[in-house]
Amino acid sequence: MISVVIVDDQQLVRAGVRMLCESTSDITVVGEAANGSEALRLAEQLGPDVVLMDLHMPGMDGITATRRILRARPATRVVVLTTFDDDDRLYPALGAGACGFLAKDVPPAAVLDAVRRAAAGDSPYSAGVLRRVVARAASAWQGEDGRRYEAAHFTEREQEVLRLIAAGLPNHDIAERLHIGVTTVKTHVSNLMTKTGSPNRVRLAVVAIQQGLARD
Repeated sequence: MISVVIVDDQQLVRAGVRMLCESTSDITVVGEAANGSEALRLAEQLGPDVVLMDLHMPGMDGITATRRILRARPATRVVVLTTFDDDDRLYPALGAGACGFLAKDVPPAAVLDAVRRAAAGDSPYSAGVLRRVVARAASAWQGEDGRRYEAAHFTEREQEVLRLIAAGLPNHDIAERLHIGVTTVKTHVSNLMTKTGSPNRVRLAVVAIQQGLARD
């Protein structure tokens, strides 16, 4: 069971996210906070697996709360869930240690997918956010990593999965797009990470760019 704390200054948002999480059998909401100070207290008391963190709140903001939560509990996974996904918020949040970043306009299933992926050690992003992170990462890694992967090294299906990862699609959307099971997608992703030495989906998306598999 994945334990979650929801942090948002809007009670209606917290209630909606709680209902969504509790509609599943593998996620449980152990606490709610209306600001960063409450989030820090609950994280220390409850030790949740995942914190869904808003950024703009009265008192202690989400970026400060993320930094302080992870300083006290490094194993906690913080996923930002916010209305605004501009770079002025994105990169400070990631710098504070957030493992993922979602805009609030994502489908409900994407929030559940993000919680599960974060708990499993992955880094979930909204599609638009992922594209920006990947573009910056690809630029930063240009020349640092001379390793390139021949397209022939991947099966045709793996190339399709890589392309969709670069587009920011989560596993369940990839499964629907390719008409295969989610478990099969997870197997392909795992194989791709092994083949490329990639620790996460961001790096896999960079590989897709390097191979010319990413589409605008």
